[in-house]
Amino acid sequence: MSYLLHIDASALGDASVSRQVAQSFRAEWDGPVVHRDLALSPVPHLSAAGIAARITDPALHTPEQAEAAAVQKELIDEFLGAGAYLFTVPMYNYSMPSVFKAWLDQILAEGRTLDFTNGPASTGRPAVLISARGGGYGPGTPNHGKDHLVPALETILGDPHTLGLALTTVTPELTLAPHKPALAALIPLHEASLAGAHEQAGRLAESIGRKTAA
Repeated sequence: MSYLLHIDASALGDASVSRQVAQSFRAEWDGPVVHRDLALSPVPHLSAAGIAARITDPALHTPEQAEAAAVQKELIDEFLGAGAYLFTVPMYNYSMPSVFKAWLDQILAEGRTLDFTNGPASTGRPAVLISARGGGYGPGTPNHGKDHLVPALETILGDPHTLGLALTTVTPELTLAPHKPALAALIPLHEASLAGAHEQAGRLAESIGRKTAA
């Protein structure tokens, strides 16, 4: 069985709700894991050298282009080598942490992870996105329509014209309720959301593990 690639993007370490829910997934996962913590070891943002390296003969790379190409190759090889994926990406200011966007920009490369003719090599591989958020963003909430993280990642990670992963999203909500007196009335909703997220993460690990081991 190939490995699970776990990409962590929360800056909060052990205090991160997204990371805590991810641990419920990891606790039920029976197989090898490659873990990349972008908070501890962020990847560089895509640079002019990195873009130029993609369209320049490697024999003609400048030192800066060669260095940028090496970073991209490491990250892309790691991505393509996985059989399943776990993404820990909390909502920051209605969107994704910049470290995760930097990682995406490095791995989204035509001819490697993107193939607009035959479809991406990662098509159909199972993936789980865990994204905690401080408020509630479902229908009927004041924040409905302001989630610019999950829709974007469902397109980037799951659309057949991009990475084509079979993506399931887990969203523990109202994580600020225990810390903000004005939200205290929402603590029971937060606790229910969190418990459901832990349970869902564990079930997903079991089901995906069975499929990838078959």
